[in-house]
Amino acid sequence: MSTLEVDKIIPQSGTATQLGESGDTITIPAGATITNNGTATGFGSADTEKVKVSSNDTTAGFLNGKLVAGTNISLTEGSDGGNETLTAALSGTISTSQIGANQVTGAKLNTDVISAQTELAAEPADTDEFLVSDAGTLKRIDYSLIKGGGITEADMWRINAEFTGSVQPITANWERCDEDTFAKIGTGMSLSSGIWSFPVTGLYQVIWHVTWKLSASTSRYVYSELITTNDNSTYTERGVGWSSIWNSGSMTYTSATVHANVNVSNVSNQKVKLGVNVDNSSVATRGLSTGNHTYVSFIRLGDSQ
Repeated sequence: MSTLEVDKIIPQSGTATQLGESGDTITIPAGATITNNGTATGFGSADTEKVKVSSNDTTAGFLNGKLVAGTNISLTEGSDGGNETLTAALSGTISTSQIGANQVTGAKLNTDVISAQTELAAEPADTDEFLVSDAGTLKRIDYSLIKGGGITEADMWRINAEFTGSVQPITANWERCDEDTFAKIGTGMSLSSGIWSFPVTGLYQVIWHVTWKLSASTSRYVYSELITTNDNSTYTERGVGWSSIWNSGSMTYTSATVHANVNVSNVSNQKVKLGVNVDNSSVATRGLSTGNHTYVSFIRLGDSQ
């Protein structure tokens, strides 16, 4: 094999120089470097512009063929034949059960991305939350609000022993219902010196039912009182349940029920007192520890207004 050592090869005539003949093999040895300061043509083909996913990928391909759109994802080619782009976008809906807790924060979600049907398709645990869109802003709703039909607080107390005369507020003989058919929802109400305090803010329905008994003396009227305060100081009578009772020698009973909605925006300020008034001190307010004769019910209907 002959060796030709020169510093520069230029065409003898014209502007082209041929290296070898058709079918020849030109070998570039290891360690050699070819520097292109001009324009190279005819090297390789479209296959050299393809990509592989990994080093052991058996088939190279263009990007729009190697990227595969998943469920509810679309891939769109842009600027065909020019400076092409490939856009990945959401197409369809994603169930909230597929989004982990605390995975989306400070984001906005189009109202049609999460549909009510997909949200309620599977019942999550009580500690789960639903993600919903409120005018484009992503918000969380605790599942217990949906499971409980919106009721997060419900409590019932009763008078467990009889007493006579007018009492306001009633401070004694109270007990939370405890029979096997009763269950409260949430924290429940608290009672101190005849004043009822609410566990959390909200719009509450208060139902105050009183049963009276008269055994010997005549009487004319009885009534129950539902009294509220908006500043934890000044109390105002908001509901009265009137009834009449008369005895002509045998035991007589009567009852009255009063309802009121109490808007509790501050649990320290909005409270309730309950009382009874009779025109004869011998009239007894009924009480029993195994059933509801005289009782009060508190149900949180929703958020405070």
